[in-house]
Amino acid sequence: MGYRMFNPFRWSFRAQCFTGFVVCVALLGYAWFVQFQLGIEPCPLCIFQRLAFMAMGLAFLAGAIHAPGATGRRVYALVVLLGAAIGAGFSIYHLWVQHVGPDPMAGCTPGWNYMVENYSLRYAWSKTITQAFTGHADCGQVNWTFLGLAMPFWTLVCYVLIGAGTVWAGFRRRV
Repeated sequence: MGYRMFNPFRWSFRAQCFTGFVVCVALLGYAWFVQFQLGIEPCPLCIFQRLAFMAMGLAFLAGAIHAPGATGRRVYALVVLLGAAIGAGFSIYHLWVQHVGPDPMAGCTPGWNYMVENYSLRYAWSKTITQAFTGHADCGQVNWTFLGLAMPFWTLVCYVLIGAGTVWAGFRRRV
């Protein structure tokens, strides 16, 4: 019994989903800490990566509350995996923008906080979506590193690990 309690690979699907939810909340909490305490404003691609973590966290929470059968576990795993794949795509694109630099015609525009405070929320979202897919100048800057690697690299690692863990949790045979 004691071994099972400390081995997350042997936990119930509900416990694994709740842990995934807590991990997503912790990652988002750290992102907000970086934004509001360290003063590093997120670029549009960072916002989309946060949205992917939010979607994954909500799917994890739903799986933890629902405690589904085998088919339901697979559905929840695929939903989380879809969020992880979308987030990984944004991370990879963000790394590419940081590596090759943004489109020189993208120019510098106000950040998300400025747009929300001074314009309508609808305008802020449409502008953010446009900037994210044109390689906004702020997305090419590396403002934060850990072990010499930028934040999009670490979010990519998180998406891959969470996605792999979710597939394992959702598709493994339970006895």
